[in-house]
Amino acid sequence: MSPLRQTRLDALFAKPFAHRGLHGRGILENSRAAFRAAIQAGHGIELDVQATEIGEAIVFHDYALDRLTDEQGCVADLSIEQARAIRLRSSEETIPTLEEVLHLIDGRAPLLIEVKTKSPAYYQLCHWIEGCLQQYSGPVGVMSFNPRVGAWFARHYPERLRGLVVTEEGIPRRGRLKRRLSLWWSRADFLAYDIRDLPSAFAAASGLKIGTWTVRTEAQRATAAQHADQIIYEVQP
Repeated sequence: MSPLRQTRLDALFAKPFAHRGLHGRGILENSRAAFRAAIQAGHGIELDVQATEIGEAIVFHDYALDRLTDEQGCVADLSIEQARAIRLRSSEETIPTLEEVLHLIDGRAPLLIEVKTKSPAYYQLCHWIEGCLQQYSGPVGVMSFNPRVGAWFARHYPERLRGLVVTEEGIPRRGRLKRRLSLWWSRADFLAYDIRDLPSAFAAASGLKIGTWTVRTEAQRATAAQHADQIIYEVQP
């Protein structure tokens, strides 16, 4: 890794990341209010992005609408106009687009964008995300469980910092080979690792910077302090 790229990675990992924004206590995850709260706290932000019906990037975690809104159905079946009209449950907020959220953050917080994709056409979403990021200045990295996402950015926008999201929870031993292949395929600069799996021989052997999710307890914070470079956390209710 070049010294300039290492400096950018260090800046990205300089602060704890609020998982889906600083939510709870009446503030909903992946909402504008959650992102404002994280900025006010002086922390970084982790958020989720997935695609509408034609690949536009919106900020929303679940593939289905019912947990977080009063609507039914799948996010992937929505148009961008439909998504922007849907209110988050028990609030006046609507589902934001990635472009809107980037404008709100405006480089004031380190940002991790988790790319959520079940579709084989993941590259459409990646292309849309990069289009939004071209006008954005500030520490930012993209990451995904899907190693194809990192590979796409490595191929088309190699200067973009990229990460692989990893969990070992419930995965049999043959998952070790899958993890190695995913790491190789993703061309990752960093790992976002399940706190339940730390300490991890795989994470340590990678030689990469480690962020860990989702840290909720003091015991998990202590584990993270020993085995990770930064936390992706939630405030306990």
